[in-house]
Formats: sequence, structure tokens, C-alpha cells
Amino acid sequence: MTEPDREAGTGAGPAIGIDVGGTNLRAALVDAAGTAVEVVSAVTPAEPDALDGALVEVIGELAGRHEVSAVGLAVAGFVSRDRQVVRFAPHLPWRDAAVPARIADRVGLPVVLEHDANSAAWGEACFGPAGAGENVAVVAIGTGIGAALLVDGALYRGSNGVAPELGHLPVVPGGRPCACGKSGCFERYCSGTALAATAAELLAAHPGRPSMLARADVGVTGAAVADAAAAGDAVALEAMADFARWLGVGLSIVADVFDPDLIVVAGGVASSAPLFLDDARRAYAGLVTGAGHRRLARIRRSELGVAAAMIGAAELARREAAAAEADRNAGGPAVDP
Repeated sequence: MTEPDREAGTGAGPAIGIDVGGTNLRAALVDAAGTAVEVVSAVTPAEPDALDGALVEVIGELAGRHEVSAVGLAVAGFVSRDRQVVRFAPHLPWRDAAVPARIADRVGLPVVLEHDANSAAWGEACFGPAGAGENVAVVAIGTGIGAALLVDGALYRGSNGVAPELGHLPVVPGGRPCACGKSGCFERYCSGTALAATAAELLAAHPGRPSMLARADVGVTGAAVADAAAAGDAVALEAMADFARWLGVGLSIVADVFDPDLIVVAGGVASSAPLFLDDARRAYAGLVTGAGHRRLARIRRSELGVAAAMIGAAELARREAAAAEADRNAGGPAVDP
């Protein structure tokens, strides 16, 4: 394994990073400084062969205009420890699929596979705030919660390559049902989906309460709640306060188990951090075991935003391509981040 560093601009040239989402896939040509030079997107097909074809198409589009050294795929799902197989992805059609080999054969480039949260963490470590920590937890909050750990600067994947599933830690016994099959999971109270659910519950409990969210032309989504909270809507602000409290609860559990010195809050919801992050910090500080007698983890917002997974996947691929080239030239071992 290797630690991320900010002087790793030598070696292989720009790489493509692709964030393979259930609705859309976004691909970026990323240079050695972590800059997304060009981004293209496409709808994610629902069939395995069609999804392979869509990836080949966006890779070909970018490779046709730029020099490319490698391709990194960031996938939300279970990735084998050797990162050669997508075991299961709930919103994608791949099942026990050797995706990197299949795509590499068709595009003629090295293809590296990684979990999307790990990819985002690597991007944040190389080009964002996670590089300032020794042991770092990255909590990516969007539709659900993705998470990653950097231990002594290296990605921690667990025995089966799926660690850590922080979003599915039960925090409310018998609470809201979760798609994972359990109830009361962390992400059911702290995510974009959870924010919308809380606001809907508040509106249902007080049907006559004035709120922007009660208008017929406004759908109660996480983004709508965040926008309403920013505009001072009382219902939205109450939902956001509940979100912040649960984020503090979840981060205190993360700190109790992993004891990181830095926690980075990433994902789409992080764009609304000014509305909740200070309250979450206070909740965390009051709940963590040994509060007042231990050094608290710094809690910072992502600097790469929604591009983090693309940038991280591209950098992982670029470094592995550079290591493979060095191995061919000097006979040394390849680098595994």
C-alpha cells in the first residue's frame, strides 16, 4: 500500500475517472494535479452489456480528444478485495462481473476498479482536506451514506473488500425501514432521503403549519428542504436541525470505533454544510465517549464536492499505471493504494 502525497505528479499521464451511478455515469479526464479537464455524462443503462457499452463509449469520447494513461471506475457496491470483480451493486446490473478486464479488453487501456466512497476518499486525500490527517474517516452523504477509512494514509477495505458500511449501522431500534433489510439505519436519519422524510413527517404532523414545502408545486426532496432551510423556512430548519443531530450521533459512533483524527463530510448534501455542520460538531462533541478528556477529531467539509469519486478513481488508475510502467522498466514491485 502507499500513502497519498501531493508531489505525485510524475509518472503516467492524465487518466479517466468514471463515477458509475444508478441513474447517470459521469466521466472526467483528470490531470496529475487533480483537475477535471473535461467531464462527459450519459444515462446508466439497466442491462449489463449495455452498461459496458456506455462505459466504452464515454471512454472513447474522452480518449479521442486527450492522451489517456488509464481508466478508474468508482462503483457504489461490493467490490472484491482484489478489485477485479463487482460482486453486487444494488442500483447497477452487474453481478459477480469481472468489469475491469472486460472494459480493458475493449478500450485498450488499463482499467482499475474501486468502491465509490474509497475513490472519493482517495481524491480527498490526494487533493483535498483528507491529506491533512493520519487516520481519516470520509462520510459521503447523498441519497444514502457511503464511507471510507484511511488508516495511516492507506485505504482500509476489510477482509472482503466492503468495509466500512457506516450508513447501515442501526441507530434507532425499530426505526425507519431501510432498503438493506434492517430498520433504523444511520442513513435513514442522516441523508438527502432522510432529510425529505423528516420534513414530510413534520408537515403531516402539523398540516396547517405554513411552509414553502407545503406548496403543491414543491416536491419534498432533500434538495428542496435544503433550499427552503437556506431561505429561513421553519419546517425545513427543524428538519435540518434533526439531520444535524443525527449526523452528530453517527460521527460519535465513528469516533468511538475508529478514533480518527479527521472526519471529512462529503457527498451532495455537503454542499449545504453551512446549514448543519456546526450543529453536528456540537452534537458529536457532547456524545463521543470520554468527551472532555480526549482530543476530538477535526470535522471538515469536502473540497472536491461531487467530483471527488471521479478524481479519486482517476488518480488511483494513474498511479497504478505509473507503478506498472516503473515495474516494467526497473523490475520493482507495483504500488497498491
